[in-house]
Amino acid sequence: MDSSTQTVTAGLLRWYDANARALPWRSAPGMPPPEPYRVWLSEVMLQQTTVAAVGPYFRTFTERWPTVEALAAADEGDVMAAWAGLGYYARARNLIACARAVAARGGVFPDTEESLRELPGLGAYTAAAVAAIAFNRRAAVVDANVERVIARLFAIATPLPAAKAEIRARVDALTPTDRPGDFAQGMMDLGATICTARSPRCLLCPLAESCAGRRAGAERFPVKTAKKAKPLRRGQAFWIVRGDAVWLVRREGKGMLGGMRALPDDGWSARTDGHGTMPIAGLWQPAGSVRHGFTHFDLELQLMLYSGSDLARLDADTGEWWPLARLDEAGLPTLFAKAARLALAGQEQDPGV
Repeated sequence: MDSSTQTVTAGLLRWYDANARALPWRSAPGMPPPEPYRVWLSEVMLQQTTVAAVGPYFRTFTERWPTVEALAAADEGDVMAAWAGLGYYARARNLIACARAVAARGGVFPDTEESLRELPGLGAYTAAAVAAIAFNRRAAVVDANVERVIARLFAIATPLPAAKAEIRARVDALTPTDRPGDFAQGMMDLGATICTARSPRCLLCPLAESCAGRRAGAERFPVKTAKKAKPLRRGQAFWIVRGDAVWLVRREGKGMLGGMRALPDDGWSARTDGHGTMPIAGLWQPAGSVRHGFTHFDLELQLMLYSGSDLARLDADTGEWWPLARLDEAGLPTLFAKAARLALAGQEQDPGV
């Protein structure tokens, strides 16, 4: 590590020692690492989600399932319901698979980046983060915050995602053998609190004197290619009430929102609009629509209310009557929670519906 690299690394660690965020899954700077289970769980939750959003979920999970063995033994439906609202539900399915794989190893996580990659759902970033933070292994940890800091620090003009290899190489060169976990978390905190996407606070940055991007205009970096417009898909969701209960189905285990409770729908997907076929015969009426953004497409979902009487045709093998008073416990994905709120609001305005 040359002198300029040492200067950046040492400056970052000094700043982290004084300014580290207190987060429930962390240990304080310089203290023994946190439990691997807590590091892994938080990192999976934090993928494409904010720290503020993750905090309550992390507390719920660790109170309900305090160890990886407890999570491995949990009912999959309960875990999916507890995850509802965090989005990217494939992460929740991978969470369960990984917990069971670790439980099969006696509840012990592997302690190297390479062996962690062999667990279900652990990609390069998560494996590096767990290795560095939980096991103090030297690993290049690169999330979106770190990408931004490094792109600015070195004024990397190559647009993302093509610049990812260069950014990772720069992080690897900066990462120390001693305290790699603190270094990784320091870089994350710097990106989250100082080197922010908009209006970076360069006067407060511990790396300002070494930052090439600051001299060139920090907000120019990282350079990003223009995003393609996402396609708009359309579908329908069906609100079927019997007394004080609503009909919910369990979605297929694989695919979008797999394994989760939901309102019945008409088969929309990322590739196609819904087919518009009603689940049972009878009188239906539109009740407005909700819109939701997924990673690769947007969805406009029309809500249809049932006022017929052909309820006997509903298949008890695929669904259940869920009490309306406990609907918030069903763990509906955000999309269907939006549709349910729309339906309930309509019923309050017109109790005869």
